Amino acid sequence: MEGSPTAMAPLLLRNLLTSLFFYADKPLVFLAEKYRRLELLRCFLLSAFLFFLRLLPSLFPGLNSSAEFYNYSFKTKRADSYVSTLSGGGGGAASGGGIGDSGVARALTQLLSIVNDIPVSSRKYELVRSLAEKVIDENLLEGNETLREVNCASLSAAFSRTLSQLEAAVLGQGRSRGGGTSGDVTDGAAEEIDIYYKNRFSRFLKAVKYYGKVFWQYGKSRDGVSGFKSSAEKLAAEILWLAQKMAACGCSEEAVCKWASASNLASLALSAELRLQGSLVKVSAFLIKQSKDMGKVVDDKNMLEQQRQTKMKLLISWLPLLCRASNGTDAPVLSINERAELEKILEEIIETLEQEDEQERVLSLWLHHFTRCPSSDWPNLRGCYTRWLDASRSILLRQ
Repeated sequence: MEGSPTAMAPLLLRNLLTSLFFYADKPLVFLAEKYRRLELLRCFLLSAFLFFLRLLPSLFPGLNSSAEFYNYSFKTKRADSYVSTLSGGGGGAASGGGIGDSGVARALTQLLSIVNDIPVSSRKYELVRSLAEKVIDENLLEGNETLREVNCASLSAAFSRTLSQLEAAVLGQGRSRGGGTSGDVTDGAAEEIDIYYKNRFSRFLKAVKYYGKVFWQYGKSRDGVSGFKSSAEKLAAEILWLAQKMAACGCSEEAVCKWASASNLASLALSAELRLQGSLVKVSAFLIKQSKDMGKVVDDKNMLEQQRQTKMKLLISWLPLLCRASNGTDAPVLSINERAELEKILEEIIETLEQEDEQERVLSLWLHHFTRCPSSDWPNLRGCYTRWLDASRSILLRQ
């Protein structure tokens, strides 16, 4: 039965386990930077966890069903107004005429899911992606609000799914680069363990690393993807594509909110490969531009406050990457005009932050990363910084 608790249970289990894993992994990040043994153990745990997730479809055959994925995506309670209309669909009967009961909604959701999963090297990738674009564009050309909401809901679900996969891919890319030295135990913190436990622990780590590689290669062969490097770049490109489609459908604000909340991905991006960093800079630049007009036609004070906080989180999360990764590998990621435009938008957003301490927090963060990256002189927010200093000085004198 579509939409039944039994059908949704495996999906809920998978998402719950994923959330718990990333929450539990955060404390280990700091320890792993100090102890090589914990770093290798984290690699093994990550590999085993991803392997377990790939086994779930075989344990629960309904998990890969496009119809059940559709039910989960469209009947999950959401904060946005246009998605909340989908959550009251009951048992999936078509008599209610809900958006989620239409064939076009199911088709678009399935297409976006396949685009997300199919390898970019596949000759069918462009076919499926062009089909998804065709459905989205034709829905918009109809000029019907219901079809626009279908687009928004489908794109929102796809954006969330791609964002979570992108974070996992960047995390895996960083771990594989950081832990790929040799099979022997490095010196690190070896002096903290006596000789007896050191020898036994070395044998254990070698076994962990061996089985971790087995699980990892098995998972990659099932995915049909060449590895985290290409996967992360592909997912970043798809994030930008989805964000552009959401903007065309008038629901870019949700993409901005999701990107602003991806602080963990933003911190991982600072140590990612240059090509991937360039792709993430493009996404950040596009969504920062989209955030400029948020709140201009809103009268509700609570909504205005939420949007202001979203802009604040967006700057705090992604401004460091803009300072460090805008040059690209062989050419600047953004053109001269794009850089000038984005600098102006950044200044406008910062100056809309009403509280002086919020402006100080953003500008001090910018100054920290801007001065510590000798290869880049962008974004140059010196004018905005000077205006904030003048305003702060005036406030002090009035007191």
